[in-house]
Amino acid sequence: MSEPAIRDAILAQTAARGPAKSICPSEVARALEPEAWQKLMPRIRREAALLAREGRIDILRKGKPVDPEVEIRGVIRLRIRS
Repeated sequence: MSEPAIRDAILAQTAARGPAKSICPSEVARALEPEAWQKLMPRIRREAALLAREGRIDILRKGKPVDPEVEIRGVIRLRIRS
């Protein structure tokens, strides 16, 4: 799975959900690798951080955007920017 494919999947799923809702990164992983989705999670989080730095998505913790420049730990959600 290439990084551009991961980025495209994140953008497609967050856009489909819309700016009022968010997705779990595992939804992207499960869509890309249904049988071995767990191994994709670090790469999905990394690509999500890059997209957030570019201003294309928000990374949410407890419903609030977090700074993609710092290490993001714990449960996150992804939302397209409006």
